[in-house]
Amino acid sequence: MSLSDRRFSAFLFLLALALLSACTGTYNPNLEVPAAEPAHAGQETQFTDSGEQPGENLSINPSQTQEASDPVRFTFPTPPPPPRSAWRPPLYEVPWAPGPYDHFYFTRPIAADEVNWPVADYRYGGIFFSSEIVHTGVDIPAPRFTPVLAAGSGRVVWAGYGLYYGQNNPNDPYGLAVTIRHDFGWQGQRLYTVYAHMERLNVVNGQIVQQGDVLGWVGVTGLTTGPHLHFEVRTDRNSYFTTLNPELWLSPPIGWGVLVGQLRNTNGSLLTEQDVIVRSWKTNQKWTVRSYGKSAVNSDPYYRENLVLSDLPAGDYEVIIEYLGERFTRNMTILPGRVTYFTFRGEDGFQDDSLPVPDVDDLLEPFNP
Repeated sequence: MSLSDRRFSAFLFLLALALLSACTGTYNPNLEVPAAEPAHAGQETQFTDSGEQPGENLSINPSQTQEASDPVRFTFPTPPPPPRSAWRPPLYEVPWAPGPYDHFYFTRPIAADEVNWPVADYRYGGIFFSSEIVHTGVDIPAPRFTPVLAAGSGRVVWAGYGLYYGQNNPNDPYGLAVTIRHDFGWQGQRLYTVYAHMERLNVVNGQIVQQGDVLGWVGVTGLTTGPHLHFEVRTDRNSYFTTLNPELWLSPPIGWGVLVGQLRNTNGSLLTEQDVIVRSWKTNQKWTVRSYGKSAVNSDPYYRENLVLSDLPAGDYEVIIEYLGERFTRNMTILPGRVTYFTFRGEDGFQDDSLPVPDVDDLLEPFNP
């Protein structure tokens, strides 16, 4: 074995130890959730199928940046499971768009009789191993061989190994993965969804799928140590660098809402990796969510957020931020089926809670903080 081969083997061994030390076992709750009821739907941009070939423009070329060439940045561990919830309402029927800039266009990729919400402590933009590893999707914990469902209709443009590298590669961090190019879009841009770490696939490149079709089954392929589904939403092109937060795209449970925040330091720069505690006044239940990391994630072009906490029962909450030794609090009301928005600026504390006034030009491309 050459020196370079020995070094690579040692690197893989150390990576495996890091993954195993960070991850825990599987999570297999058995929940009963009723079927979704009809609800008001918003509008989305419709697309007809184009001449794009399966596999075309599928993944960023790893040679484009030095960061992209290092697969350590693209590990998808399985963090500890969130607290088990006894019951959740059915989801709003998609597309659910109560406001002009909302885009809850996708159903959950795991069925309602399983846990189908993101794991609590490794959300989009989350940091798990170090500041150099940022999560570009959400992880949904599910037992091995749980069916993975299409979150929307469209054409399969990737099915197999090699999504990140853009070519068949069994060592690809996404493992067995599927990408759907949807037949609808938003603000004139195409939408893609990614489903990774599957055990087996049930679709092939070029296949037309409908919402709810089985794409494959949850597995442990790729860089992961436990069964779960890694799910991404991408816009404009099918690239690791064009992801947006899936929690702003997945339909919420009926009567529940989404908290969205933009956190900056006193000087106005985005405040990264900041813990925020959200407490229900009614039940005293607490959620802890962290603002996005520094790289590889994008804010929504309208909300320009760096923090999202979805699936909150409607009601009154206290939002708590500890910054430079000072405790800042704000009472907020989560509205059913809608986004509740806040801004925070360092030592100046919480700012105006009104939604931002959009710049039409900004809406045409994702905002990268």
